[in-house]
Amino acid sequence: MGTSGEKEIKMKEPLIHVGILQNQRKIRFSLLSTYKLQGKEFSKGDYHVEIENGQISFNGDRYDQITFEADQLHSDSFEIKDVIIGVQFHWERKENQQFLGGLKFIATGEGDNKTITAINIVSLEDYLKSVISSEMSSTSSEELLKAHAVISRSWLLAQILKNKSLNKEKNKYQTSIETPTEIIRWYDREDHEHFDVCADDHCQRYQGITRQTTDLVNRVVNETYGKVISHHGSICDARYSKCCGGIMETFENVWEPIVHPYLQGKADNYSGIPLPDLCSEEEAEEWIRSSPDAFCNTQNSSVLKQVLNDYDQETADFFRWTITYNQEELSTLINERSGIDFGEIIDLQPIERGTSGRISRLKIIGTEKVMVIGKELEIRRTLSKSHLYSSAFVVDTYEEDDEGIPQKFVLTGAGWGHGVGLCQIGAAMMAEKGYNHKEILVHYFPDSNIKIEY
Repeated sequence: MGTSGEKEIKMKEPLIHVGILQNQRKIRFSLLSTYKLQGKEFSKGDYHVEIENGQISFNGDRYDQITFEADQLHSDSFEIKDVIIGVQFHWERKENQQFLGGLKFIATGEGDNKTITAINIVSLEDYLKSVISSEMSSTSSEELLKAHAVISRSWLLAQILKNKSLNKEKNKYQTSIETPTEIIRWYDREDHEHFDVCADDHCQRYQGITRQTTDLVNRVVNETYGKVISHHGSICDARYSKCCGGIMETFENVWEPIVHPYLQGKADNYSGIPLPDLCSEEEAEEWIRSSPDAFCNTQNSSVLKQVLNDYDQETADFFRWTITYNQEELSTLINERSGIDFGEIIDLQPIERGTSGRISRLKIIGTEKVMVIGKELEIRRTLSKSHLYSSAFVVDTYEEDDEGIPQKFVLTGAGWGHGVGLCQIGAAMMAEKGYNHKEILVHYFPDSNIKIEY
C-alpha cells in the first residue's frame, strides 16, 4: 500500500501471452522443471505435441488446448525446439529457445488444415528482461537500457489495451485498402488473436532466457518497474526501429490513420536547423543522397555493438545504403513477392512520402501492369527477398534497351526500419554522449512523461 500523497497503484503486474511458434503440425519441447497439466505432474524430460484428427495429441490423449502450469513462475523453465527467428528477414534461422513461466498449446485453423501454436505465459517484467537482452546487447549503456525498458513496457501495455478495445468493437479492424489500381496495406495486429504479442521482430524480439540476461539488465528492469511513458494520461504506443536515417517518421504514414502527437516527424539531432520537407521529391532526393548530422549517423563500433546483435551486424550499412537489381532480378522479384505480373519494370515512381522521406505510396510501372502499392512495409516486402532496409529511397535507372526499358536499377536509401519513435542507434549515441534515459525519451517521444502504471 502506498503512503498518503502517493498515486494509487492501478494494476498488478500482468501475465502476458507471447506467441512463440505458429502453424506447426508437430512441436518438440523439453520441460526443464516439473510442470502440471490438469493437476497431473510431468517431470523434466523431452516431449512433443502433434496434430491428429484436428486436435492436439499429447501422451496418448487429445485436446483442443493444453497448458503446462509453472509452480514457480519466475524460475520454472522449458525449451521449445526449432523456433524460427527473424521471420522473413535476411537473418531468418531456427534455434532452440528456453523460456520462463507457463507453456500453452492451442489448435488453430479449420478441419484438416489445423495446426498448433505454442504460447509462453510469462510475467511482464520477466518478458522485458528477455526483450532488452534480445533487442540489443545486454552490455549496453545503463541509460539506453533504462529508456528501452520503459518504451518496451509502454508498447506492450498499449497493445494489450488496443486488443481489448478492438475485441469490443463490432467492426473488423481494417489493415488494408484495395482497389483495381492500388493496394495499400499496413501490418500491425493481424494473426495475433490468440496471444498478446508475437516473439519476433514483427512485435518485439523475445527469445526467452536463451539470450542470457545480465545483472545490469535485471537491475535496469527492476529500477524502472511498472514505469511507462504516457501522453495526457494514456500509455504511449511507443514504437522504435534500428535507425531512422536522420529524421523520424510519422505514425500514420506507416500504420492506421490515427494521429499520435508524440510520434511525429522530428530531426534526430539538436542542431536547431529547420527540417527539410522530405514529402517533396526534390528535397527527399537531396537528403537521401547526403550524409546529414544525426545521432544515428555513426560508425562508432562500440556503440553499434550495443544495439546490434551478432546477426544484425551481418548488415554493414544502415544510415545510407544502396542495392542494385538488373531487369530480370527486379521483375521476377516483384512478381514473386506481390503475386502480380507487371511484365518488365519500366519505372518505380514515389507518389507520396512521409516526414522522413519514407515512401508510403509507390507506383510500379510495368509493360503489363501499372499499380500503386503501400504502405512502407508492403513496399519493403515487395522490393526484397526479405525486407528492404527502409522505404526511404530514390531510384536511378540505367542501360535502356532499344524500347527504352531500363536494364539496371539502383536504389539508394536511408535508415533501417520504419523510423517511427525511438531510433535505437540514435538513442545509443545519445547515451554515449551523456544524455540520461529521461532526456532520451523526451527527445524521441515529445510531449510525453513517465508515470508508474503498477
